[in-house]
Parts: sequence; structure tokens; C-alpha cells
Amino acid sequence: MFIDEAKIRVTAGKGGDGIVSFRHEKYAEFGGPDGGDGGNGGSIEIVADSHISDLSLFNRQRKFKADDGQNGMNQKKHGKSIDNLVLKVPLGTQVFEGRDLLTDLVKEGQKAEIVKGGSGGWGNQHFASSAKQVPKWSKDGLAGEKKKLRLELKTIADIGLIGLPNAGKSTLLSVLTNAKPKIAEYEFTTLEPNLGALKEKDHTLIIADIPGLIEGASKGRGLGDKFLKHIERTITLVHIIDASSEDVVRDYKIIRKELSEFSEKLNDKEEIVVLNKTDIISDKELKERIKALKKAGIDVLAVSAATNKKIEELKNAIS
Repeated sequence: MFIDEAKIRVTAGKGGDGIVSFRHEKYAEFGGPDGGDGGNGGSIEIVADSHISDLSLFNRQRKFKADDGQNGMNQKKHGKSIDNLVLKVPLGTQVFEGRDLLTDLVKEGQKAEIVKGGSGGWGNQHFASSAKQVPKWSKDGLAGEKKKLRLELKTIADIGLIGLPNAGKSTLLSVLTNAKPKIAEYEFTTLEPNLGALKEKDHTLIIADIPGLIEGASKGRGLGDKFLKHIERTITLVHIIDASSEDVVRDYKIIRKELSEFSEKLNDKEEIVVLNKTDIISDKELKERIKALKKAGIDVLAVSAATNKKIEELKNAIS
């Protein structure tokens, strides 16, 4: 199962305590204070890793705690400070505390410290003075930070494929890119975003195919509402319409309405409208479909993913 949201609790390590200690040497019955400082507790960092595809790790484990710093020792020896605990997440992961966005990790290796470890406490060596030469107290280490966080994954892609179920988005993704999505003859074949790379001479574009939208998707019907966020980062949308539909204009308007109601960001994006599956209708029907769309003010590129008809034109339009 593709997991794109998770709620976790993170706790940084406590700083080690400073200790009370005095030198014990053969001819110095009351040696000076030599209590060492505690080490710093471990912080927790979150880092973007392109080898991770979703947030399933955080569905299995929801609590993370860094180790505490080591307590100080005698002879002014410091306790060990702890290395940071590193949590790896997919590119495109956003980290929220309540409604506040703490970080948005969009580049390979990008990292952020989300909770800071506590500082180590001071040993009694620090408290000696001319007035108090035998301090019998030390300072405890500070507690590490604690937070309740929400992780949300928004796929990193340049192009988003949208349309009703069975419009042929997955097939189109497979012919445009190197992707091999699951394809079958029933609605909602696509249950999670699929990514593919369209390679051109001097650049590569990442294309995302999300599950098909239905009327009411922006209000939670079907699968679309859950996955619409995965195309919010895209530059351009490729809106795919099934050419065999009896009302292609209505199909187009359904999707546009859902985009508008979900997010103004999606509503304002550039769009390429594609009439797919032209191989399964007659030339007369195709002309009627194109005429109806043009009458509604919709420019369209007619293609067939199954036969590769005008796929190169579509690649050029996308590029």
C-alpha cells in the first residue's frame, strides 16, 4: 500500500548529567573537585532520500527517540555526546507541527533538524571558587525537545496526468516514459501515483499519473481527493479525455470543476488537453468530438496511446 501521510512523535535525547567528584590522591586527602560534564543528547534530523518511495516506515513505527548523552565522569572526564538520529523520507516530504510547515524536503540529501538534543550538565569542577572550594553540587543535563509531527508526501514531478477513470492515463504514461504501471480493463486500475521519466535531448521531465478522478473527487468521492496533492508541484497538467465517451465536453468540465474546488494552484496551471483512444472510434466520430471541444473553447490534441498515433507530437508539446 502506498502511504503518503503519517503522524509521528519525536523525542530528542536528554543531556547527560554532570557529576560531583573529588580527586583522591595518596598525599591529598581532600583533593579539588574533578566532576566531569555530561555529553549532549542526540538530536533528530530528517533527510530526503530518492531511494525511498513513500512513508510506509512511519506507518509501522510512530515513535522515535534519540539516545541520551552520557553522564560525566571523575577526573574531569566528559560524558560522550550522542550522534544525531537520522530519519529518511522520500523527496517531496513536508513536515508539519500542527498547521505550521517546518520544512519541505525537495532535493536529494536535503535535511532539517526537527528536534534538538539537550545540552549536557556541568560537573562540580565548574562551581569551585575561592569562597567555595569544595562544591558538592553539579548540574543535570537538559531534556531534549519533543514534538508531534505530521508528514505529508507530495510527489516531485514536472507533468501531471489527469482525467476520468479509464481515460488511458496509465497506458499513455507507459508510452511516453520508461514507466510500467499496472493496466487493466476496469476503473481505478491506478491506486497510487505512478512516475515515469520523459527523456529528451538535453533534459528529463518527470511525469506523474494519479488515480482517475470522478465527479465529487474534491469532496472525497473515489480516490482522487487523496491523490490530487501529488500534482500540486507540477508545472503543467496533461488532461486526458476518452475519445469513446458520448460527451467529451462534460468529461472535461467534470475534471476542471474538481481541480478548481480542490485548489486554486491546480486550477491555474498550464494545461494540454489530449483526446486519447482515437483508434477505437470512427473518423466521423473523432471529427464530432474535436468539433464539440473546439466549440467549447478547448484546443485538443488527438492521439492514440495504443497505436502511438501522434505520440511524438504530444512529447514535443510537453517538452
